[in-house]
Amino acid sequence: MLTHAAYTWPDHHAGTALKNGKEILFQGFNWESHKYNWWENLESKVGEIAKAGFTSVWLPPPTHSFSPQGYTPQNLYSLNTNYGSEHHLKALLAKMKQHKLRSMADIVINHRVGTTQGRGGIYNRFDGIPLSWDEHAVTSDTGGLGNRKTGAIFQGFPNIDHTQDFVRKDIIGWLRWLRHNVGFEDFRFDFAKGFSAKYVKEYIEAAKPLFCVGEYWDSCNYRGSSLDYNQDSHRQRIINWIDGTGQLSAAFDFTTKGILQEAVKGEFWRLRDGQGKPPGVMGWWPSRSVTFVDNHDTGSTQVLLESQAHWPFPSDHIMEGYAYILTHPGIPTVFYDHLFEWGNSIRNQIAKLIDVRKREGIESRSSVRILEAKQNLYSAIIGDKVCMKIGSASWCPSASHTQWELATSGHNYAVWRKQ
Repeated sequence: MLTHAAYTWPDHHAGTALKNGKEILFQGFNWESHKYNWWENLESKVGEIAKAGFTSVWLPPPTHSFSPQGYTPQNLYSLNTNYGSEHHLKALLAKMKQHKLRSMADIVINHRVGTTQGRGGIYNRFDGIPLSWDEHAVTSDTGGLGNRKTGAIFQGFPNIDHTQDFVRKDIIGWLRWLRHNVGFEDFRFDFAKGFSAKYVKEYIEAAKPLFCVGEYWDSCNYRGSSLDYNQDSHRQRIINWIDGTGQLSAAFDFTTKGILQEAVKGEFWRLRDGQGKPPGVMGWWPSRSVTFVDNHDTGSTQVLLESQAHWPFPSDHIMEGYAYILTHPGIPTVFYDHLFEWGNSIRNQIAKLIDVRKREGIESRSSVRILEAKQNLYSAIIGDKVCMKIGSASWCPSASHTQWELATSGHNYAVWRKQ
């Protein structure tokens, strides 16, 4: 079991993108995107996304699904979805390649919707479509004839049994097709706590994506409705999953997300752990920490009528969130809504923060020296070229040793660079 010393481990096993540490991800959709001609919409924005400095765009699930968002897959070899046709998807991927933007496929292989009823009257057979598995591909604890699950159960659907050789062979064939025929370069593994990380390792080794990230999402530690200060056991579970992939995949830093969205409410003391480090996965294994403020599940769209909004970041503190993740180590992710639906001011502020990150050479392994972490103020020096503060308290860096100049600022945040 790895502990916080993990971040010193060499990266010789990792894909190119994990090694260079310069990744900045863009989540290119929200929960309602399926209602629009999404591949065409994104194609019209590729130039802007590339110019902002992103390296990879996470796209919604690209294959046929029972539900319109794509997370209940059925025919894995059909690229005609509610997001658009195969033709429009391939046009989007080609344009992204022209702009040197990598495409990330959302890989949903924990569960699958059957086409016909099998044992027990459950739709646990996949007749009449490619990968026409029978009940042996479905775990015994979700209505199939396979083995028990190697992870958490996704309720209400047949869960895929990854212990079966024929299932893994077929999934590998499909992943290679996505990678080499369709043209996706990166993978995001959905509901990663649903099956053993050793299978993710096998899939990555076989399909050879350039970059991978897993969604290992479980609840932070709460006492009643109050978030515990110490989230070490939460981040350790994510670290264990990353280690289980042979260190080949990064993981979304749900620990940092949970802490940061409480900290910005005037509890910035949360942003320094007992060892003086950042308190999320970022503080223990930054080269594998994919940081984010919100995604399609946690807080999609401002009008929360049909959206998920399971765990939203406080909307009036969004820029403090981005000022933190875009100046700190780890691999930051920007959400579609914040770049394209929250107005020009937010978009420009995010773009300026990305520009500072790139110009000053902040990357996933940059050092962090936390200067202040108290009620209304957090400040830190990242690498040796960037200083930042968030919170309502006024603060600026001491000029005793270093001459700092303001690089960018906004409501309750400021970032300085060395003169």
